Amino acid sequence: MNVVSVNIGQPRAVQWKGRAIETGIFKAPVAGSVAVLADRLAGDAQVDRRVHGGPDKAVYAYDLAHYDFWQAQLPATALTPGIFGENLTTRGLPDHEVCLGDTFAVGTAVLVALQPRLPCVKLGLRFNDEHFVKQFQAARRSGIYFGVRQPGQVQVGDALVLMERPAPDLTI
Repeated sequence: MNVVSVNIGQPRAVQWKGRAIETGIFKAPVAGSVAVLADRLAGDAQVDRRVHGGPDKAVYAYDLAHYDFWQAQLPATALTPGIFGENLTTRGLPDHEVCLGDTFAVGTAVLVALQPRLPCVKLGLRFNDEHFVKQFQAARRSGIYFGVRQPGQVQVGDALVLMERPAPDLTI
């Protein structure tokens, strides 16, 4: 299990269904080491803190295996790291194998798997398809929201090392 891409983004106003919506879903890969703070990655904006970010949704990870699935579903779409709004694009960290409370060392940070992503309208906005949110939910490839047990640094290539698994029967 490792980090393939570290992605951050800044707020952006986008026209959607005749109105301007501010969103932080547009993430792009960055080079070098990025600080993992208690509630987010340094340099990353989380616009609607009621539903994104904070201690229970500080870091969002999405696995490359899901990218393969979605590329088959969306052959005309270029799926680049961060397109699902994730902070960490990973390899070998599929939702169905990660359990609630799993604790991982990654770089010098320690992350705890806390919940699956429940997509909102902004994912549909990102893919310019109002029906994509339902398609995403139905696919059961949600990605993982992590809390931060120990702030630190993370970068491309860092391994995700499982440290603790308190609930082995309760997958994300």
